[in-house]
Amino acid sequence: MSAIALLAEQFDRALIAAFGADFAGTDPLLAATNNPKFGDYQANLAMSLAKPLKQKPRDIATQIIAALDVSDLCEPPEIAGPGFINLRLKTSYLEAQLQQMLTDDRLGIAPVQDPQTIVVDFSSPNIAKEMHVGHLRSTIIGDAIARVLEFQGHNVLRLNHVGDWGTQFGMLITYLREVYPDALTKADALDIGDLVTFYKQAKVRFDDDEAFKEASRQAVVGLQTGDAEARQAWQLLCDQSRREFQKIYDQLDIQLEERGESFYNDALASVVRDLDILGLLQEDDGAQCVFLDGYTNKNGDPLPLIVQKTNGGYNYATTDLAALRYRITTDRADRIIYIVDVGQSSHFEHVFQVARRAGWLTDEVEAQHVPFGLVQGEDGKKLKTRAGDTVRLRDLLDEAIDRAKADIEQRLASEDRSEPADFIDHVATVVGLSSVKYADLSQNRTSNYIFSYDKMLAMQGNTAPYLLYAYVRIAGIGRKSGIDFNDFSSAINTVVTLSDHTELVLAKHLLGLEDAIEAVAIELLPNRLCQYLFELSQKFNQFYDQCSILQAKEPQRSARLQLCYLTAQTLRQGLSLLGINVLKRM
Repeated sequence: MSAIALLAEQFDRALIAAFGADFAGTDPLLAATNNPKFGDYQANLAMSLAKPLKQKPRDIATQIIAALDVSDLCEPPEIAGPGFINLRLKTSYLEAQLQQMLTDDRLGIAPVQDPQTIVVDFSSPNIAKEMHVGHLRSTIIGDAIARVLEFQGHNVLRLNHVGDWGTQFGMLITYLREVYPDALTKADALDIGDLVTFYKQAKVRFDDDEAFKEASRQAVVGLQTGDAEARQAWQLLCDQSRREFQKIYDQLDIQLEERGESFYNDALASVVRDLDILGLLQEDDGAQCVFLDGYTNKNGDPLPLIVQKTNGGYNYATTDLAALRYRITTDRADRIIYIVDVGQSSHFEHVFQVARRAGWLTDEVEAQHVPFGLVQGEDGKKLKTRAGDTVRLRDLLDEAIDRAKADIEQRLASEDRSEPADFIDHVATVVGLSSVKYADLSQNRTSNYIFSYDKMLAMQGNTAPYLLYAYVRIAGIGRKSGIDFNDFSSAINTVVTLSDHTELVLAKHLLGLEDAIEAVAIELLPNRLCQYLFELSQKFNQFYDQCSILQAKEPQRSARLQLCYLTAQTLRQGLSLLGINVLKRM
């Protein structure tokens, strides 16, 4: 249990002892502070209790301290200002916690006691279209959130809700029959590049030719009713798209289980039927709708959520309702997280409301839409190519790697250093992809962010290269000391000791990893972990600059090497939760 969790627990007991059971569970409002004047943590609950207790905050703080037992963790608490309670962790407590971390491959972080089944719905590209920059944030954010929850010990279902069904396939199947009549017998007749152009050409035909449009409508009927040739054409389009999607996922080290829209196709009719049985359906201009509570259109009339169109077809809302119900009833999910752009916020509010009114989504299941903003170019507008097209994701990643390689080659030349081509390629790939991921994850996901290769590849500031270099620096210390940091516990068995101020600052921050992970799991904001790791790198660099390590005398040398090891392990663990690999050399 982290220090802040232990302190919160002790505050709860103190409140009960001082003021009675009615105050059990009161939030102590503990906040970490880096200001030596205030100590390591500060609690301001005395001010919040002044009104209900009808006492002065300092008097309340005095009573809390009298009942507070934190002698194992902290120096005697102090009251400051109007009633703040300041707490300073004992050096002996810090040393004991670090000692425990040294012998635990989870760095002292225990798995959750009550693991949940959690669905994380992310990425979700569309069949017959290439993944573009718009899929970047969903894919990267979703993967990071899934990794954090998995590390905590939850059973995570990583679901890819691909767009592999719908009326557009009638258009594609019709055009496939017309232009590539042998495609159904030659599975390799098309590749994804051709398929993207193919989609655009099919759309032109659909928009300009009424006969083609009618044939497309009939092809949809054939697909939905199980026509063998239509299904074969559909399968071809899906398989070719998946192969290209998988190249991106492999490059980014993303694991996903695909459950596309087609997976829920057989359940759509029952969704509509059951909503009708529950008395929620109303007909509106021939469409079957659920009118939403608290939502109106621009005319002030109740807003409908259409679940069956006038032609009898279904839409995204129907599919999302079917998927939500399946995840609750069959997957037995305790928590369902949708990583989808902010533009879909209203859609999910509507779907969740209907699911609650139908009784499918209850208080026992938490359904969350995790919105994110746009990726913008350096001009502040939506990121596009010079031709005005949406940036393909594979082009964006390839350019990041190419730029990282150019930077590495320039640095090696300036250092008059020679490295083999495979080393340069490996480092460039890790740095390039890590920079793209970290630049995204380090931003508050709810905001738009400016995509800049120069900023994300910079060696200074809150960037992946800065964090990776901190790890490389520690790995270098390990090599010079003759110690394999991968087997540190068997190499040095001295007791952890802390004496210098920068050692204490670094030690306190190392103990904060569990709190950073917990914050991401609750708030679903990966930038909390990024900020923690950035500050860890800064604090290590301050320690490195001010404390002799390899030249120090024993036992101080070993103690400082232990701090180096724990910093390296913490960086590696934290970065891995962001989907980022470390490097031993750069």
